[in-house]
Amino acid sequence: MKEFVITEKEQGIRLDKQLLKILNLAGTGFIYKMLRKKNITLNGKKAEGNERLVHGDVIRIYLSDETFDKFSAEKYPVINTEQGNKTDNDELPEISSMIVYEDERLLLINKPAGILSQKAAADDISVNELCLDHLIMKGELTSESIKIFKPSVCNRLDRNTSGLIIFGKDYRTATAVNAALKDRTIHKYYLCIAEGSMGSGGRHIGYLSKDKKTNKVKVYSEPSEGTVRIETYIKPLENTPEHTLAQIDLITGRSHQIRAQLAELGHPLLGDRKYGGRGNSGYFLHAYKLSIPRDTEGELKYLAGRTFTAEPPAGMGSIIRDLFKVDINAYMEQQRTQGLDT
Repeated sequence: MKEFVITEKEQGIRLDKQLLKILNLAGTGFIYKMLRKKNITLNGKKAEGNERLVHGDVIRIYLSDETFDKFSAEKYPVINTEQGNKTDNDELPEISSMIVYEDERLLLINKPAGILSQKAAADDISVNELCLDHLIMKGELTSESIKIFKPSVCNRLDRNTSGLIIFGKDYRTATAVNAALKDRTIHKYYLCIAEGSMGSGGRHIGYLSKDKKTNKVKVYSEPSEGTVRIETYIKPLENTPEHTLAQIDLITGRSHQIRAQLAELGHPLLGDRKYGGRGNSGYFLHAYKLSIPRDTEGELKYLAGRTFTAEPPAGMGSIIRDLFKVDINAYMEQQRTQGLDT
């Protein structure tokens, strides 16, 4: 157990901010988890994290020395990924830098590559935890309200895929978003850089099987036992003899679908070594646009006709400019004003 007594100099600081100074490798997700479990207390009592500290307050942190040392250092570590990628910054980005749109019912987040959508292990910090922390910090979520409904992300992206994540703040909105994603009344579009020069594109159907041991999938042209049908619409936007910039519309949404289907077509994602791509800088796949049809009714009617876009990572934008001479900023602005694809 570690004990910290608040001095006059620290008086007035919020408890969560002080804890982030003490455990500066932990991130807000871990801090609030420890508060909820009473592994961190304030004056011997359970705390919410938003308390203003006063001179003489006592913070006790009930962690082993090994765990405390793990989360107490000078800076955030580089985020590890299966390809050895990093986010644009070596530090875990603040949630404020990822918010594309927010209202009282939902959040749209531009997830960097290298961060999980939802945690896979107990100590993971994911977009989901960052969004929860954001709501707690704003006072929109409390320890009592979370017992009734715990908000969550509505769609997931692979760790190394960047782009738009929808986070439903309340039950009705989350249910409506999940239903719309399932029946495809929310349209999702991806940008990718693929190897080779694609033709005219179009709708591609295949049959996918997954090897859980290797976390890798395979696409076949004919169905067989253990496969599931997949469908992808590919629209080449720019070509060179060696590369293609393409927009992808997922008709179905299966694990690694885009990566595996492009590889099966002979056009793996640039840098996607797992599926036959060249290079070792990580693959280039970005969920860049969400469109809500104009005839949308029900809980999401207030968003009808809206299109939301998320800028690709700086590295991907630079490569698009270098390879295809495309001004990615102008292209994104065009997509924002164009609305729903036809």
